[in-house]
Amino acid sequence: MTALRDKIILITGASSGIGEATARKFAEAGARLILAARRMDRLESLASRLPTESHLVQLDVRNRATVEKTVAQLPEPWAAIDVLVNNAGLSRDLEKLHEGNPESWEEMIDTNVKGLLYVSRAVIPGMVRRGRGHVINIGSIAGHEVYPGGNVYCATKYAVTALTKAMMIDLVDTPIRVSTVDPGMVETEFSLVRFRGDAARAGKVYDGLVPLSGDDIAEAVLWVAGRPAHVNIAEVIVLPKAQASCGVVHRRPDQAS
Repeated sequence: MTALRDKIILITGASSGIGEATARKFAEAGARLILAARRMDRLESLASRLPTESHLVQLDVRNRATVEKTVAQLPEPWAAIDVLVNNAGLSRDLEKLHEGNPESWEEMIDTNVKGLLYVSRAVIPGMVRRGRGHVINIGSIAGHEVYPGGNVYCATKYAVTALTKAMMIDLVDTPIRVSTVDPGMVETEFSLVRFRGDAARAGKVYDGLVPLSGDDIAEAVLWVAGRPAHVNIAEVIVLPKAQASCGVVHRRPDQAS
């Protein structure tokens, strides 16, 4: 995609799942990548396989001071970020609200909401100064519907939906575009993280259906980013064929995930 060649793309949570897939898709399009995540070894492994230049930063988006320092100290060839993909996020547990773990709530809120805010606040002023840029937030179908046990996670994704709309309003008088790509069921490390490494329980989430892959969402992100400058794709919801909503999923015993 020639429109993205040599553009500088910052992807948070780039070490696995949707973030990793998005890095690969942008690299194939000839973009230059700033890859940010907590697991530097994963980033180094990913960068070694990409057909483009990458700048790696070890970053926990929950730490505001570190986010601000990291963005402020980007080397000159990397400072002019063209596209920010706010991908870092996670879910913890699947309990009723009155039985939930407040530490899990804080982890989700700190990562999914505050982390997105910290990175956006650090990056967007530069886009405004340069008169170009695009913020693409990775939301979720959970930002449109609430499902049993999803209380706080859904609340964080509703926040992403609201913040995306707020960014669009705040930046409407600038050339900066703002979009959200909202996946349904994607088979990544998402459920493994939610269930704290319980692979058997995580696998059951996708039993009897073909879920989305990280590549499916990455292709949507790449398409959104590649539209002409006068076109802003405000919101894309991507579901597997077997999913009609958060709570309506068709499972077939003979269907492998």
